[in-house]
Amino acid sequence: MDTVRAELLVIGFGKGGKTLAAAMGRAGKRVVLVEQSDQMYGGTCINIGCVPTKALVHQADERRDEDEPGSWYRQAIGSVQSLTTLLRGNNFRMLDTIDAVTVVTGQATFVDPHTVEVRAGDDRLTITADTIAINTGSLPVVPDIPGLAAGAHTVTSTDLLSTEDLPKHLAILGGGYLGVEFAAMYRRFGAEVTVFEAAERMLGREDDDVAEAAVEILAGDGITLLTGSAVTALEDTGECVTISYERGGEQRSLTADKVLVAAGRAPATDGLNLEAAGVDTGPRGSVVVDEYLRTSQPHIFALGDVNGGPQFTYISLDDSRVVLDQLAGAGKRSTADRVAVPTTVFMTPPLATVGLTEKAARAAGHPVRVARKAIGQIAAMPRSRIMGDTRGLMKFVIDSDTDRILGAALLSIDAQELVNTVALAMRHGVTATELRDSIYTHPSSTEAFNEVLATIVSN
Repeated sequence: MDTVRAELLVIGFGKGGKTLAAAMGRAGKRVVLVEQSDQMYGGTCINIGCVPTKALVHQADERRDEDEPGSWYRQAIGSVQSLTTLLRGNNFRMLDTIDAVTVVTGQATFVDPHTVEVRAGDDRLTITADTIAINTGSLPVVPDIPGLAAGAHTVTSTDLLSTEDLPKHLAILGGGYLGVEFAAMYRRFGAEVTVFEAAERMLGREDDDVAEAAVEILAGDGITLLTGSAVTALEDTGECVTISYERGGEQRSLTADKVLVAAGRAPATDGLNLEAAGVDTGPRGSVVVDEYLRTSQPHIFALGDVNGGPQFTYISLDDSRVVLDQLAGAGKRSTADRVAVPTTVFMTPPLATVGLTEKAARAAGHPVRVARKAIGQIAAMPRSRIMGDTRGLMKFVIDSDTDRILGAALLSIDAQELVNTVALAMRHGVTATELRDSIYTHPSSTEAFNEVLATIVSN
């Protein structure tokens, strides 16, 4: 069995892992990065996550009523697969061109705290390293519902990204970010879509007015939203599947041809043999880390989804900065430094949020003022009319004593970009008045801040 010695071993080719590997390799450190599949070079984001799904959102939005749904969808899937192939190759070359970095394809398993064995078919490779970074990401959670896991019509988001036939009726189990994004996307592609959500309302983390505006858009696009619904069983019936569920105390059923599981994701640690490394895990299988992302073994770090933090690519990227500061910097940067981290649900138009909701701000004891306006009523935002979508609203939650922005919910064209400006303002103490009175280009979506923030009221 061959043995390789490294100063840094990275397990997983995700955003955090590849960024850390590249930085340390360019600094002259001997780095080995292990990825279990050559189809995942670059990580989840570019292969089965952010990039392909958002590319499909764009393709779905481009479809006109006269475009035949099935052929448009097949073209879209082919285009996205070409894009991910290109990016996957670019990501491999990014590391392969650094002399100090070696990429190994295979399944890594810990032998002891400093050693892993990598298996690829009958081949075995032992790697010993001074420092190890675990960046294995997460996997879809499949609820224990009779007939679901083994169902012939059950799919994950990964499965759909490689399926060229547009579902006639897509049932989605779960109304979270993933469920909403896929519901909006596949409806715009032309599929019939039904979402099952166990909670009594969609987007339960958001304020009522924001959630209601989003639901109005989804329902207006023809998506059936079955809130307060518990799916109890699935039964394959030839080309379709019958979904049994309970709603309002009644047993009901619905027939679809595909069932998307969108019930969240869990840290991917199976097969790592973390016990041999002495690495502690939490109740849901996540790798336990401190604010510097060190595990119970000081020389082993965990980055990205696997450490149980927010499951976003940009968090994984920031994780790499924290670890890099520990390995080659001042050692002061930590996850506690993060303030005003934005998120976006890529429905159409997108819903982007940052900071506290109004209800959370009040519960925390803040004196609150609110600025809110429907997009269709914002005269200073002609871009929404130019782009042909005036749905949604903008809402800001403001501390009435300090004029600081506590949070915002932006449901509009360009919201995924707008929220970054708001988040930056929050991090640097820019007041609501300053954001209101700033000069923005025209016609742009950002200039809506001039008008919306002029509507501040106490309530």
